[in-house]
Amino acid sequence: MGGVVSNLKLYSTNGGVTEVAPRLAEFEADVQSLVEANMEALLGVRFLASEYSTGPVHGGRIDSLGLDENGSPVIVEYKRGVDSGVINQGLFYLSWLMDHRAEFERLARDRLGATAAAQVLWSGPRLICVAGDFTRYDVHAVREHRRSIDLVRYRLFGNDLLGLETVASVSGRSPVTRRVRRQGTGPGGGGHGTALVELAQAVDESLLGLGDGVNYVQRKMYRAYQRLRNFACVCPPQRTKLLVYLKVDPKQVDLVPGFARDVTGLGHHGTGDLEVQLRTLRDVERAQDLFRMSYAAA
Repeated sequence: MGGVVSNLKLYSTNGGVTEVAPRLAEFEADVQSLVEANMEALLGVRFLASEYSTGPVHGGRIDSLGLDENGSPVIVEYKRGVDSGVINQGLFYLSWLMDHRAEFERLARDRLGATAAAQVLWSGPRLICVAGDFTRYDVHAVREHRRSIDLVRYRLFGNDLLGLETVASVSGRSPVTRRVRRQGTGPGGGGHGTALVELAQAVDESLLGLGDGVNYVQRKMYRAYQRLRNFACVCPPQRTKLLVYLKVDPKQVDLVPGFARDVTGLGHHGTGDLEVQLRTLRDVERAQDLFRMSYAAA
């Protein structure tokens, strides 16, 4: 039962070109400790708890609990190598979590404060499985579930390099849900002019079309498009424009007045330091490279 093998190779260019061989962690706990200590940077998830007990009746311990950028509860399960049981184990805990919402919200309140706890989004709880590898059967299995699941392969390189690769990412939504949404329930279907509705639908199609692993999360004030992490947040149309926030370093792009703006440190809905203002379908075409930059970095 072979894994889904990556062809990525890493080379050191210090004094010639030497391949840096990938390796697995010696122990599963080593992977867990590394991710938990850097969870927001690596997964876009705020850390809440480690080895969280589900009680004597349920009889289990969740490897990691967290809250993502959009307020969705997150369970993270780890395996050192390949283990076909990691998905079912995670789903088992996800079921427990849905039955213990008040307990999770208390945990979020204790660790992150009342505001974070009040904004927990229960419509899209997530399971992230971090393992040395996954089989093609694992990838097929997650696509059959009506849950948001990410399969993330890790590799260690040398003494201080970590590689993460998203093998599969599903939102748990059925194709019927997506078709209905595209007919007018997206980020432009609420009483705005026809031109803005069409503009919002064009942005939606563009962002979803960047790759197979793109999912979305709908919040009251924005819609987040994500792979493992958010890469774009689209706010409801204003009178004449649509605002999109991207995970792109504003210093790396030409900031054209009226089109792209640095909002680092400025409060706004959603996540991202680059604000893109869209008024026409031509603006959407102009923004394609920026969309792809943000997608690639997610």
